[in-house]
Amino acid sequence: MPTRRRALLVILMLALLAAASIVLSLAVGSLAVSPAQLGAILTGEDVGLAGEVVRGLRLPRALGAFACGGLLALAGALMQVLLRNPLADPYVLGISGGAAVGALTAMMAGLALAFINLAAFAGAFAAMVLVFGLAHGDSSWTRTRLLLTGVIVAAGCGAGVALILSIAPEQKLRSMLFWLMGDASHITNPWPALAILALGLAAVLPFARELNLLARGDVLAGSLGVVVPRLKRVVYVLASLFTAVAVTTAGSIGFIGLVVPHLVRLAVGNDQRLLLPAAALAGGSLLVLADTLARTVVAPQQLPVGVLTALLGVPVFLFLLSRQSGRHA
Repeated sequence: MPTRRRALLVILMLALLAAASIVLSLAVGSLAVSPAQLGAILTGEDVGLAGEVVRGLRLPRALGAFACGGLLALAGALMQVLLRNPLADPYVLGISGGAAVGALTAMMAGLALAFINLAAFAGAFAAMVLVFGLAHGDSSWTRTRLLLTGVIVAAGCGAGVALILSIAPEQKLRSMLFWLMGDASHITNPWPALAILALGLAAVLPFARELNLLARGDVLAGSLGVVVPRLKRVVYVLASLFTAVAVTTAGSIGFIGLVVPHLVRLAVGNDQRLLLPAAALAGGSLLVLADTLARTVVAPQQLPVGVLTALLGVPVFLFLLSRQSGRHA
């Protein structure tokens, strides 16, 4: 009971962190906004330029970044259960590669942002269907087969991305590279991603007990009444959908889905009923903070947020690995 109470306290703290990170994102920037101004803006008062900046630019960007971070962390936690591999992340099955091929093709064709997002989602969905179809094969779907199929599809998508970059006009390369490194600056409508995050949590939490059993092995889960093949398909589709929506909204942002579930697991344990909502809150908060840093650290220039998440994620993950190896020594 004390452990459960501690986990619930951690989730409450993460919820407060999420709210604080969004408020910070709205307040800081080249145009500073005071707490009084921010309160007036959020209540709908007309405060001139500051209101336009916050409501038109910063609020959609902050909410979109939170949704994408939450989706990536949630997808990473699900993939680590599905593959029973702590190194699994949302991009391991080639979803982001398919989205990248679709988005860069649309960019090279000069299409509008809405069509770029549509092409990215179509590419991610095509990669998901391809991996699932090839890995399923004659119904003998195994984790190894799924992982190998995903790696091959990701490699093929990587070759496609390299080909597009090599023949793309020079004036379009910068926007393409920003998309590949993750960029939240073009988010204008965060509500679809937020809706998918909320609905996704609502859809996956009823399966939390089954996921706890699946994490201990297929045989044990099956002996305790879990329909393992169906559960695996549900987890794969949901994780792929979360990844596709996140990549479509903000581009390829690394390490959120890999590092955040590990950090949250240290705080709340491996009970998926607590881990999944905590991971969504932590991933969203981390990406909002990273995006705020990306647009302020070298202002007025902006950095790709994926670069900062990688710079933060690499040392954190190496630290976690060193702790784990020290325990086994």
